[in-house]
Amino acid sequence: MNFIVLEETYSIYRFKSESDLPDWIYSSDFYSITKTKDEVSLVAVQNDSVSDSIICNRDWRILKIQGPLDFSMTGIIAEITSILSDKKISVFTVSTYDTDYIMVKQRDLDIAIEALLSNGHIISKDK
Repeated sequence: MNFIVLEETYSIYRFKSESDLPDWIYSSDFYSITKTKDEVSLVAVQNDSVSDSIICNRDWRILKIQGPLDFSMTGIIAEITSILSDKKISVFTVSTYDTDYIMVKQRDLDIAIEALLSNGHIISKDK
């Protein structure tokens, strides 16, 4: 797999399911919104001026799998998370129609890149 490391630092935000989302999320080059009856989970560029009333987990980096990926491909997330799990790296994943995004904490990024490279993957920086 070929990966692109996105430049920005991201956060994972949690809102109540009936919440109106703040406008600043839409200026992020990458954002993902998932709504359930219990919550709204949001991944967007880190906003250091966000209100203390918003629950968030900060300092995530994104490794984008270069796509598009065919839906018939199997085990992609399993392979990547296995490699990272062996290094004790937690992940948060987001999948889109075209590809998958693997999020790791900033503190784990270099170790994640080394692990993926040593398993034959290619890593480049976002332009």
